[in-house]
Amino acid sequence: MNEAPVDHRTPRTSELLAAVLAAHTSERVSVGDLLDALRNRAFGISFLLFGLPNCIPMPPGIPVICGIILALIGLQMAMGRQELWLPQAISKRTFSRSVLETIVNRSRSWILWFERWSRPRMEVFAGPTSRRVVGALVVLLGFVLLLPIPFLGNMPPGIAVCILGLGLVERDGAVILGGFFATAIGTLVAFAMTWAIWQGAVAIF
Repeated sequence: MNEAPVDHRTPRTSELLAAVLAAHTSERVSVGDLLDALRNRAFGISFLLFGLPNCIPMPPGIPVICGIILALIGLQMAMGRQELWLPQAISKRTFSRSVLETIVNRSRSWILWFERWSRPRMEVFAGPTSRRVVGALVVLLGFVLLLPIPFLGNMPPGIAVCILGLGLVERDGAVILGGFFATAIGTLVAFAMTWAIWQGAVAIF
């Protein structure tokens, strides 16, 4: 699962996600098998794949699992690792194929829209140093996803993770820069809502 330079136009992100879905026909899919199928784009697409469940309705518990996995993957990117590794306890964890199908199918239309205009650019925001920054931000967002955020749920930090993931996959520095802003907004929204609930609880009790 090396993150070597690739031609990120062929296959596109949408095509690779569809291929991953088609390759897993059993009722249960393990996290390890899923990451193995992501080829040499494991970091970027794993951010996208585990960020998307926070942007659409998912069964309870899924956002928490995604947050833990994202934090672990982000930490490795922040450390400059070139190979993705997860503990066996997480790697062997399985989930329903229907969950993967929901994620891929519901995200397909807007990923296709994104692919129409995305291209490699602004290398300063897509280089090694920036990748470490992205990794650190995903660690932060992973922990934010563990919070019991009401109303908007985990959508703001989830969207930020997805933007960063898409930017990495396409080597698009402009999108990664947008992900930095989305991270700031998503984190502020999450903590503001959590603080409001805490203050409300204190006032009641």
